[in-house]
Amino acid sequence: MAKTPARGAPAAAPQTSINRRSILTGALSLASLPLAFSAPLAAKASSHDAVVARVEAYLNGVKSLSARFLQVDSAGNVVHGQLYMRRPGRLRFEYDAPSPLLLVADGVWLVLHDRELEQITRFPLYETPLGVLVDDPVNLREQVEVVEVEEGLGVLRLKIIDRELPDEGWMGVTFTEPPLLLRQWKIKDAQGGVTALSLTDIRVNQKLDPKLFVLTDPVRPNE
Repeated sequence: MAKTPARGAPAAAPQTSINRRSILTGALSLASLPLAFSAPLAAKASSHDAVVARVEAYLNGVKSLSARFLQVDSAGNVVHGQLYMRRPGRLRFEYDAPSPLLLVADGVWLVLHDRELEQITRFPLYETPLGVLVDDPVNLREQVEVVEVEEGLGVLRLKIIDRELPDEGWMGVTFTEPPLLLRQWKIKDAQGGVTALSLTDIRVNQKLDPKLFVLTDPVRPNE
């Protein structure tokens, strides 16, 4: 997927720790091209429709959300942070110190800010997996293909792909119920890397400061 490096960014970043690189890789996976599944399951549209409609109704009822998050990558590296979401198209992932990373969506762009390097990387929001979750309205049946539904023991899971990019990875979304509540999403990229992000201390439909979703360009702060 096309990405635009920050203006004035250095040609080569200084050497970083393994932990910092793993956090960056995990953050970038959240901003990677969406959702594919190398061997799609046979479609079961008739049995899936009712479940998908229920998930859509829940997501469309969540106008804002804040939560603590736990991000884990394929190597087992763990990082914590704070998530804010406001529909349509606003996101903020504040990674806890010592991570220098901040991920912000302003409704158009998903911007990764490395505050240590003063460098930003931009991704078109609605070309990422996260764009599906913050669209307004959410319409999973039009936006993506639901290839798997699992229900049981108070847990509901969907596995979804981008039908136009069937070899680029997949996204799994997990809810608990009742009541239905978003708990986790997991993204597998085209290289086989998996990043899971789990939510706790979830607060829904509370007023959030609009400034949370504004990121000033660190290179040209007055623009």
